[in-house]
Amino acid sequence: MTSILTRIQAGEVLVADGAMGTMLFANGLGGGKCPEEYNLTHPEILESIARQYLEAGADIIQTNTFGGSPLKLARYGLESQTETINARAVEAVKKAVGGKAFVSTSCGPCGKLLKPYGDTAPETVREGFLRQLKAAIGAGADIVCIETMTDIHEALLAIEAAREIAPSIPVMATMTFDPTPRGFYTVMGVTIEAAAQKMAAAGADIVGSNCGNGIEKMIEIAVEFKKHSSLPVVIQSNAGMPELKNGQPHYPETPEFMGKKAVSLIEAGIAIIGGCCGTTPDHIRAIRSAVDAAG
Repeated sequence: MTSILTRIQAGEVLVADGAMGTMLFANGLGGGKCPEEYNLTHPEILESIARQYLEAGADIIQTNTFGGSPLKLARYGLESQTETINARAVEAVKKAVGGKAFVSTSCGPCGKLLKPYGDTAPETVREGFLRQLKAAIGAGADIVCIETMTDIHEALLAIEAAREIAPSIPVMATMTFDPTPRGFYTVMGVTIEAAAQKMAAAGADIVGSNCGNGIEKMIEIAVEFKKHSSLPVVIQSNAGMPELKNGQPHYPETPEFMGKKAVSLIEAGIAIIGGCCGTTPDHIRAIRSAVDAAG
């Protein structure tokens, strides 16, 4: 396959997949259970999810490794299986997509607060990311996607780990922002400008935002990223903000709504458009249609 960066540089808008957690819950994952344990017990479900997103038109398919750091897996007593969990996730997606899409290994927050705000040393976090990403990259991931970060220091540790393991692998790095009267900030007080500049300096190839907002707020975030970065920008919005219905989270933004709004992201010059919480293959199919129509 032509590399993702080459395709972006040629002016192509790529479509990423949608939510992993939403699809796992639809396939029997219980509340409070470790999503990454499915990599060991239900690889066929991971393959099915990947195929559904591929058939919906995604160019980039993520692995079920968002919580694949040993620090996060330790909550479930699975830290000793870090390497196997991450490798199996990549293998499942590779098997499902058969070279027809990029395999993006997801790397989310480790679940610990770094010193001085918390009790975890940065070196411990970095070592965890090294273990996670070495296994995923070794299993054949095409892209590293560091996502849903709120602490810029943790994001930089993950970027640096990816760069140490594989200096040439494309790295996407995204943070989650909240709207405030003074603009968008992460819960740790990071601005879009600071995120864009620091992630680029650490070696990210693609920067942007995922989670935390529906697509209309994400359009505003996208415009800000374009102001502050010359790198390609990726945007993966939730299907709106969840509302509880019969005790279950319901995401209000329909595929049709997200597909229509995706046009604004294309017009803003966003390189990669996908979905986060609440999005499904139907949402990705609608985004694919919008991208294809924009031609």
